[in-house]
Amino acid sequence: MADFKVTPWEVEGKIDYEKLVKEFGTKRMDARLKAKLEKLAGGSHVFLRRNFFFSHRDLDLVLKDYESGKGFFLYTGRSPAGAMTLAHLISFLFTKWLQEKFKVNAYLQIPDEEKFLFKQKLSWEEVQERTKEDIAHIAALGFDENRTFLFQNSEYVKNFYPVLMKTAKKINFSNAKAIFGFNEQSNIGMMFYPALQIVPTFFEKKRCLIPCGIDQDNYWRPQRDIAESLGFYKTAAIHSAFFPPLTGPEGKMSSSIAESAIFLSDDEKTVANKINKYAFSGGQATVEEHRRLGGNPDIDVAFQWLYILFEDDDRKIEKIREQYMSGKMLTGELKQILIEKINAFLKEHNRKKEKAGKIVEKMKYSGKLAKEMWGRTI
Repeated sequence: MADFKVTPWEVEGKIDYEKLVKEFGTKRMDARLKAKLEKLAGGSHVFLRRNFFFSHRDLDLVLKDYESGKGFFLYTGRSPAGAMTLAHLISFLFTKWLQEKFKVNAYLQIPDEEKFLFKQKLSWEEVQERTKEDIAHIAALGFDENRTFLFQNSEYVKNFYPVLMKTAKKINFSNAKAIFGFNEQSNIGMMFYPALQIVPTFFEKKRCLIPCGIDQDNYWRPQRDIAESLGFYKTAAIHSAFFPPLTGPEGKMSSSIAESAIFLSDDEKTVANKINKYAFSGGQATVEEHRRLGGNPDIDVAFQWLYILFEDDDRKIEKIREQYMSGKMLTGELKQILIEKINAFLKEHNRKKEKAGKIVEKMKYSGKLAKEMWGRTI
């Protein structure tokens, strides 16, 4: 993959998703599997209709387990570092939808050691402050409080310490080095961290389904090698493509590059300024040329954001596409539609976030699933 780079920590270049699927050994979501998922869910999701979640591992087995009555459970998470962006919501939004449709438990991991270990200039105290903010944003999304357990590794590790040790013992250094690229500059905490990511896949004696970006797939490869020897199922996953940065269709949005991202804390003026200034355009150089030649929605970031996340109505998005390609709609008009959509979304999201205290308490400690998890050792 010399022309692009995809690791759990870096995504660069123009991604060839066909090549990535082959390289990672995952499977494309074909029409039959997607139709079965939507049928069992009793509905569709924009991420499925628009093929944004496009790859999987053993999703067919998850659906077979569900049909047979065995069930499954969900797991995803967020590693606190920079402020949360729109891109960070993708896996949580889809996990929430799956939970609603299938009435299953969801485990939301906050691995508050990862960025401390991997980003040398980030202090433990800074990570903990960021963790509080991230948890409030996640709680505002509306997960089922009694079917959700949201946990920080630093708080909960004593409860899963036994299975953590069994997991770590099964993964040798050569395997970890081959998967994650560790070298002599890697600290031993970085090498141990993948075991912490694997442990939640063992929280139930059912198959675990992980909605995540495909760049995170590496973490589950060692799990699939060792799970059955520990008496658990190999984990399954459903992978999303990358939410493009403002600056162009290549790579992915990053909280460390402010001009590439819309943060959940951005105010209305900031959102408008960023999109007008940085959003990569598929339009022509002049109004006259655009009216004559039209724009290219496939590379236009404003259109792509609407298509992926902010315009659920299929007829409306196709009308916008047609108007932009024909030249009837200008780039500035397209950007204005997106600005209004994002600001409306962030206004409602942050209203819920400000009232999320009781929800956080239930998801972490007092909800039905949370009480059960604190009451046992894994």
